[in-house]
Amino acid sequence: MTRISIELIPRDTDSLLTDIQTVNQFFPVADTINVPDLTRFPLRSWDAFKVCYPSYPKTIPHIRAIDVDPDHPLPGHDIPELQEVLIIQGDPPSDFHYRTYNNTTESILKRYQKELPHLTLYAAFDPYRRSPKEELEQIQCKKEAGAKGFFTQPIFDEKMLELCMDWLYGHNIFWGLSPVIGPKSKSYWEITNRVIFPHNFEPTLQANITFAKRALSLIKQVGNHSYLMPLRVKLEKYLPPLLEVF
Repeated sequence: MTRISIELIPRDTDSLLTDIQTVNQFFPVADTINVPDLTRFPLRSWDAFKVCYPSYPKTIPHIRAIDVDPDHPLPGHDIPELQEVLIIQGDPPSDFHYRTYNNTTESILKRYQKELPHLTLYAAFDPYRRSPKEELEQIQCKKEAGAKGFFTQPIFDEKMLELCMDWLYGHNIFWGLSPVIGPKSKSYWEITNRVIFPHNFEPTLQANITFAKRALSLIKQVGNHSYLMPLRVKLEKYLPPLLEVF
């Protein structure tokens, strides 16, 4: 069954509850919430799971591999309701006082598979940061380490989406879509995530909604899942126009 997730930023409990209510009101087709683990906020993703769970039992916290202490229990080990986690490598923090560990995504996937075998494990796919050959080799390594599916980095044009769908044919995928509004947002994706936008890309809300409708229709046709990452836009403006796809 096709699933639709919304990625919500866990700034704090109150704002997260507000966002959950907004999604519930304006985008009722969403059945899943995925929550990144952002070290600049005090609310960790597995704690945010507890906030989301009453409304969205299918909540998927992100776990940064480099944050996992090898001498402590795994994040989420004490949450009996937890069903799924997404393991990402994690970028080094800007705060040099923040402790990280020499883990890989694969090593943490193996730990979760061994210590919490009831969980469904996801890993990341990024078509922009390295060559397709290298990324697809990593996909295979992550599958062997325990990944049962993948969340893609947001994709911003149909040709890239179709190409990646061909590369990942037969896999369990959540395809990522995120609005890019204004030149600063576009520059962020280009510099930080090495995204190459199509020459006719328009960083406007309406153009992003139009693209998202086409992309969601394609994702729905092939029976894959999707997740929306509505950064720096009002949920109530971005999400409702997409309902017509469903």
